[in-house]
Amino acid sequence: MTDQPVLLDVTDGVATITLNRADAMNSLNIATKEALLETVRTVAEDDAVRCVVLTGTGRAFCVGQDLKEHIQLLESGDSEALFTTVDKHYNPTVTLLATMNKPVVAAVQGVAAGAGASLAFACDFRILADTAGFNLAFTGVALSCDTGASWTLPRLVGQAKALELLYFPSTLSAEQSLELGLATKVVSGDDFAGEVNAWATRLAAGPTQSFGSIRRSVANSAGSSFQEAVAFESTMMQHTGATKDHAAAVAAFVAKQKPVFEGR
Repeated sequence: MTDQPVLLDVTDGVATITLNRADAMNSLNIATKEALLETVRTVAEDDAVRCVVLTGTGRAFCVGQDLKEHIQLLESGDSEALFTTVDKHYNPTVTLLATMNKPVVAAVQGVAAGAGASLAFACDFRILADTAGFNLAFTGVALSCDTGASWTLPRLVGQAKALELLYFPSTLSAEQSLELGLATKVVSGDDFAGEVNAWATRLAAGPTQSFGSIRRSVANSAGSSFQEAVAFESTMMQHTGATKDHAAAVAAFVAKQKPVFEGR
């Protein structure tokens, strides 16, 4: 592994973004946040990438803000660095994760806390190792929630449970996360890499424009009236109906063949 805080590998249409500060439990200092934002932006704009996997090295997925750096900034009085990071780093990164026109998987191999949990919640699917877990740690350091948690968490578990988890943070085990709907699937550590690869491979081989349009439609509907939601669905249907993948899939159906999608 390199000493870069964020690693990127693109293989067979799957872009794997790896937080690489294992000794700091993949906490997010300024250098890491800047590298993560640039990496997420790169894969979002790359048409060759048809699925994105976000993961970490070591025993933590990501424990959120690097509090050691945070304390140094507090003591130095650098208020600009302290209070602009949400707008400069967290918000654009999580917005790209949640809205890019391709599926995103969080491969959560260890604990995900604070903004780390929020990043995972913004992904379409969360595959957890059985030793992983989530902790909404914000009130433990007397802060509000960020990185989209106020939007994603209630939609995953409901408003009342979201408030409970945010008010009274504790580490939810992988099985508890599965029961609450925070995890898509929980697998043993031995099976974890294979399961993530299976999901990513299947998604990367699928109709990328269809996936992207569906995730945009679902996100749009959360803040729309029924009439607005079906109007947006119509726009997305027109978009996907004009793709090469749609034409190829219809032809394959008529010929009783399995379609091969190119993501276009």
